[in-house]
Amino acid sequence: MKRRTLILGGTALVALGACSNSKFKRYNGPEVTYVVVNKSDRKMWLLHHDRVLEEYPILLGFAPVGHKTVEGDGKTPEGTYIIDRRNPNSRFHLSIGISYPNDEDRRRAAELGQKPGGDIFIHGQKVPTRKDKSDWTWGCISVRNKEMEDIYAMVRDGTPILLNP
Repeated sequence: MKRRTLILGGTALVALGACSNSKFKRYNGPEVTYVVVNKSDRKMWLLHHDRVLEEYPILLGFAPVGHKTVEGDGKTPEGTYIIDRRNPNSRFHLSIGISYPNDEDRRRAAELGQKPGGDIFIHGQKVPTRKDKSDWTWGCISVRNKEMEDIYAMVRDGTPILLNP
């Protein structure tokens, strides 16, 4: 009986230990009221009103200069958008969606006879063991996986995001 209890207790401890490594974290701090990205500085800030809560280094689309205009251009959008969705099963660890394209983006692309593209996210790394050093996404914003876990917990759907050149 003691051996069985010991084995069951050990199994329970191992299972609980595995749970602590979850990519889903809790956040009980001040509300993130705004996300600001400065593309040229490769920085992203999570703000509570005018107070910086966190700062993260970022990587962008493989053609980072300028506003995203059409699908496949490799640019990260510029302007004000909203965090509008989340993907816990992303190929890039975790991801939160940005509301690109808006009506103006669709109009501009249509004038060029093109599609505006979409599926712009803040996400983790494709290969977590690789230290990405240059822009590589198709227009998204990439951070390290551990940072993405914090961002995913802190930023709620409906939060505005300002993407500066």
